[in-house]
Amino acid sequence: MAEHAHKLEIFRGLIKFKSNTQKIIGVLILLSIVTLIEVVLGIYKPAALNESFLNLKLLNWVFIILTIVKAYYITWDFMHMRDETSVLRRVVVWTSVFLILYLTFILIQEGGYIFDEFYDTSNYIKTDF
Repeated sequence: MAEHAHKLEIFRGLIKFKSNTQKIIGVLILLSIVTLIEVVLGIYKPAALNESFLNLKLLNWVFIILTIVKAYYITWDFMHMRDETSVLRRVVVWTSVFLILYLTFILIQEGGYIFDEFYDTSNYIKTDF
């Protein structure tokens, strides 16, 4: 039986590793850096990211994008999607992208609706859910 070698690179070959252990540590460091960026942004909440875009603050969009980046690398490296056929990768990735965008749209729409229902200048709840 032919032995299948895993690709020991990340960022489309920009960073290459000599062993699986080094690659796992490299991906761990990458995911830790992305998580650290999320934590720092969550603590400091820069004023420049408080602008609204599509009914959501830019800071929240940054969190959504960074979470998708982490999910991509976890799936790509730890679940070995890079070693699968291109058709299977496309099916998994495009289905996930569609579901993530759909759920994000639903959350934004419902959150806006709930905010509009509860927000009132006279400080009482307009509608009781």
